[in-house]
Amino acid sequence: MIGLDTNVLVRYLVQDDPRQSEAANELIDSLTADEQGFVSVVALVETTWVLQRAYGRNAEQVREIVRGLLESVEIVVESADLVRSALAMDAPQFFDALVAASGTAAGVTSTATFDRRAAALPGMQLLS
Repeated sequence: MIGLDTNVLVRYLVQDDPRQSEAANELIDSLTADEQGFVSVVALVETTWVLQRAYGRNAEQVREIVRGLLESVEIVVESADLVRSALAMDAPQFFDALVAASGTAAGVTSTATFDRRAAALPGMQLLS
């Protein structure tokens, strides 16, 4: 198994740098069910943030990408059940949903945030 960093995932998904995208394509296309790629929760959060903020992908596009990673036999996503819980929230920002789902899974009473949109998610509380 080989870990896949944020920049490799982003180059593969957006194809915006010919040299790096080609290298990312070769690596990810070489993965198999026996020789899988690993995506950490940290890399997943960074990737979804970059896709939304830097590349203008909307929430549904990001959720589709995350679902695709989860369904792939060539990719192992860390804490897949937690990621599925975050997907189920249908949040405008997947990364906020993952923070909320992580807190809930850890048994916190709520997660404090200054982000009004994030505060609308279950398990989040606006700090004012």
